[in-house]
Amino acid sequence: MKTLSALIAIAALFGGAQLFHDGNGKSVAEEVTPTDTYRLVANGDEGACAVSRGAEISDGLSLLTVAPTCRRLMPGIERAKFWREQNDGTVAFSANGIDPIVTFSVADGDGYESYAPATPLLSLAGDRRTGD
Repeated sequence: MKTLSALIAIAALFGGAQLFHDGNGKSVAEEVTPTDTYRLVANGDEGACAVSRGAEISDGLSLLTVAPTCRRLMPGIERAKFWREQNDGTVAFSANGIDPIVTFSVADGDGYESYAPATPLLSLAGDRRTGD
């Protein structure tokens, strides 16, 4: 009876492991998280462009892709390569992961609004569309 119980337990463990590895040796837990795409808008829809938050590279620091057309909204923002999220919910875009080009706070509702620099006022909201 003990042998039967042990065999059942081993089969259950093996089956559970196969569920996490999808039967092909690759762990489902290792799948890449999809990129978050946002719409960056200047001064209440005077212009817009796309930015994408990529993979997290360290605690609170993720890769960032800024469309070249974002330069029309704020010259220099196209150099941003990093998205840094602080514990207080603020988000900063930077070229080097440290010095912010623009900093956002959580907005009412969904998204973020810039507060540094003071102008131009930029809003950042999730965007299901692709492109600019």
